[in-house]
Amino acid sequence: MIYDHIIVRYGELSLKGKNRHHFINRLKDTVKRKLKPYPEVTVQKAFDRMVIELNGQKHEPVIEKLQEIFGIQGLRLAVKCDLELETIQKTALEAMRDAGPDVKTFKVSTKRNYKQYPHDSQELNHLIGGYVLSNSEDISVDVHHPDVEIKVEIKPEAAYISCMDYPGAGGLPIGSAGKVMLMLSGGIDSPVAGYLAMKRGVRVEMVHFHSPPFTSERARQKVEDLTKVLTKFGGSIKMHVVPFTDVQKAIKKQIPDNYSMTVMRRYMLRITEEIAGRNDALAIATGESLGQVASQTLSSMNTINEVTNLPIIRPLITMDKIEIMDISRKIGTYDISIRPYEDCCTVFLPSAPKTKPNREKANRFEHHMEIDELVQQAVENTETVFFSEAKTRDDEEFSDLL
Repeated sequence: MIYDHIIVRYGELSLKGKNRHHFINRLKDTVKRKLKPYPEVTVQKAFDRMVIELNGQKHEPVIEKLQEIFGIQGLRLAVKCDLELETIQKTALEAMRDAGPDVKTFKVSTKRNYKQYPHDSQELNHLIGGYVLSNSEDISVDVHHPDVEIKVEIKPEAAYISCMDYPGAGGLPIGSAGKVMLMLSGGIDSPVAGYLAMKRGVRVEMVHFHSPPFTSERARQKVEDLTKVLTKFGGSIKMHVVPFTDVQKAIKKQIPDNYSMTVMRRYMLRITEEIAGRNDALAIATGESLGQVASQTLSSMNTINEVTNLPIIRPLITMDKIEIMDISRKIGTYDISIRPYEDCCTVFLPSAPKTKPNREKANRFEHHMEIDELVQQAVENTETVFFSEAKTRDDEEFSDLL
């Protein structure tokens, strides 16, 4: 059977009330961008779903692209046919046979959006199911746990018939929830945090702290490659590469060893907040997981967070390492993250970092440092690099709709 349509189900977007059409328009923009390599494919949106017309294009690569898009709950591969009952019955039988040789049970589920159709949903279930049953061998009906569910949608213009469903990425369309600065290292955690933040509709910009000559160009290349992978899910991504060597040298010279990690993270937040303000971002995202390392205890977070008023988004906060690694493998960042090139945090890691630092001591240790000068120097010398899967429209005006 040659499938000619893919039906896109919105899922969570169905709950968005009066602003729903803005979310759906955002999703349609992303779908059209992702399917740009297939010019013959067309996209039609409707209130309750989106319909992709394949127009001769094979469905496999299109399904793969659509599964990378946040805001899609599920995909249904479908055949469009006219509204004649006999045509619907024959198409349903062909679709069931195409589902595979091991199918032993089936059910029919009809949704009749076109209320003027002469048969209601229950009648159609019996008429179609009876036809399939009478024209098949060694197959029976199971309405509770069928091997195959034949789904029939009756629309005013045609019927859509399918036996094949695919999961979507879920979440909300990229750009529908504003912009966040993601503190991206070369490790396993922060790219996963970026992926999960994007799943909630956030557009991310990366902030990476680079400390030459202590960190190599290969370490930077590793982070750039991670960003390129994430463009598969988020479209165009901007990365801000912060020269961090002078800050780390100053910390090494003036801060006690056991507080150096705490103070370094405080500087990172100050710098990221400044970059966020210059790029209209409203929050900072990190790859922190509670208790995983010394800087990720509650005491550390409390002391480190003191220096910024921006919200800190921590998508991984309750996850263990195995869960995070599983997601990193799924999204394609794991093999890049484990390349043996050190980031700035690892290079300057103290031998015994404080796990319960307090704000008073951190402020006292920083008192003699030229904080504003170090932050401004780092920000002014930050290099910005763009990574793009395809051009996207400006996102900022959309956040007012939330």
